[in-house]
Amino acid sequence: MTNLRDKAELFHSLHAREGRPLVLANAWDVASALIVEEAGAEAVATTSAGVAWSLGAPDGDRLDRDRAVDLVARIAAAVRVPVTADIESGFGDTPEEVGETVRRVIEAGAVGVNIEDTVRDGAASLRPVTEQAARLAAARAAADAAGVPLYINARVDVYLRGAGDPEARLAATLERAAAYREAGASGIFVIGATDPDTIAALAKGAGLPLNVFGGPGAPPVGELAALGAARISVGSDLAAAAYALARRAARELYGAGTYTALADGIEFGELNALLARGQG
Repeated sequence: MTNLRDKAELFHSLHAREGRPLVLANAWDVASALIVEEAGAEAVATTSAGVAWSLGAPDGDRLDRDRAVDLVARIAAAVRVPVTADIESGFGDTPEEVGETVRRVIEAGAVGVNIEDTVRDGAASLRPVTEQAARLAAARAAADAAGVPLYINARVDVYLRGAGDPEARLAATLERAAAYREAGASGIFVIGATDPDTIAALAKGAGLPLNVFGGPGAPPVGELAALGAARISVGSDLAAAAYALARRAARELYGAGTYTALADGIEFGELNALLARGQG
């Protein structure tokens, strides 16, 4: 693939294989992106939380946009597969600022983005549907202006935030999905829905490829595929697992003075060679 349009079209096609979802082990830096790619990933997705943590910031629209985009550029330059970037709520207060973020992310080499509909107002509430639709429309307009068929994965946080009556959450999610689809979204990402019947209903009713959250507590990949999921990602869980290993190893070192937790690390030369390949 020689240009972003080719990679974007490939990335779209990875969401259109019935019974064979795109599986994403989200990366947070160049090394993790290369490890994920080597493991067989067809695309690399970033995790906003993992990226923020690796750069010394908490998750939740607290990371500076310039630093986030710079990391996307580093990852996109290192891997061969398409890259999609989690840009939280768009790194901007207005639709125009979201559009500018998208323009810069495309310039960095990404062919997809995640944009969430949570607004960090102290209570982590949901953004009004019309307001979020305007932000997604601005993202689509920026991608069109760049000539790249960007995959816009619109995250719907109704279940994640426990918004409203539990019995009404499916309908509320589908309502948002319809509005986001009209605004130019390519796919719908629902976190917090793990019940098989709910996932099946979302896959059937969203009208766009459904991205669900995998990991502990969720059905395995094969089950999610059978339920109609087009994309399965694990968000910050892989980064958190890596940091958990670092904590276990550090506590063992400063406690028992032993090294058991370090025994299964990637061999130095292998990891060094992987990074050297990523430099071209």
